[in-house]
Amino acid sequence: MADHSTRQFISFTVGDEEYGVDIMAIREIKGWTPTTPLPETPAHMRGVIDLRGAIVPIIDLRVRFHHGLTEVTPTHVIIVVAIGDVMVGLLADAVVDIVTVAATEIQPMPDSEHGGGANYLSGIVSVEGRMVVLLDLTALLERDRDVLAEVVAVE
Repeated sequence: MADHSTRQFISFTVGDEEYGVDIMAIREIKGWTPTTPLPETPAHMRGVIDLRGAIVPIIDLRVRFHHGLTEVTPTHVIIVVAIGDVMVGLLADAVVDIVTVAATEIQPMPDSEHGGGANYLSGIVSVEGRMVVLLDLTALLERDRDVLAEVVAVE
């Protein structure tokens, strides 16, 4: 039984970096499914998939973090997360682990790291010698709120 002093994240890779998202935001992890592209959306929006009747936009995190388009293979995964009433799929290279850390172990992001992406990185934690960068999903998707609202028809 975890108390409020510990946090759990699912960690995953995008290129050489390892990222984490709060386990409570995750609805599903599934293998890569080809998306239906949408016109006039930002480059990091790969399109949408139908997840049991729900239209879920897929965000290519490699593009979002300015590392170019993901060359998708069958080993890639879609991490379906819920942010408020919106479900979004995050395209990642692979899921690594479930990480449990004390809240006090989460360090703030250094200013110089990750260039323009730092506004949607909530912290960094060392896990068994690996650095896991924690994503702030609300901040990550804030810039796409208008596009997401059109795609999934929510307010």
